[in-house]
Amino acid sequence: MRTLSDPAFETTILVRDTCLCLHAQRAARAIARRFDIVLKPVGLTSGQFSLLMSLNRPQPPNLSSVAALLAMDRTTLTANLKPLERRRLVKTMADPKDGRARLLQLTPHGRAVLAVAVPIWRHLHAEIEKELSDPDRLRTELNTLSTFDNRGSVAG
Repeated sequence: MRTLSDPAFETTILVRDTCLCLHAQRAARAIARRFDIVLKPVGLTSGQFSLLMSLNRPQPPNLSSVAALLAMDRTTLTANLKPLERRRLVKTMADPKDGRARLLQLTPHGRAVLAVAVPIWRHLHAEIEKELSDPDRLRTELNTLSTFDNRGSVAG
């Protein structure tokens, strides 16, 4: 006998077939795996590539702005930075305007790795876009969804 906390199998099928969260997670993992494979010769994962690209700016960004851009909490970002710092791809320094804040900067070696990785990214990215009927619309809709914070309301 089912209880209130015991969903019917039909609910499982409904979630499997319609859940936007599940479908977005599956697609994100599949795309990330493809990028992980092609970026492996450069020694980067798809996440590391995105992180390094987020630092490719004229002025070093602070940790908080990078965390916000990547939709990561600061602790997760700090953990993801450590292997890049050990490889000397990224340098972390105190913000001279606010000693409590940390600035993140690509090193010359980090820029060199990105210079090799970007053409690889461009090639696979173009291939993936060819597989989609309307990549611009998908990007727009994903960006719309990413403006919601973790409480389900629009972030301000």
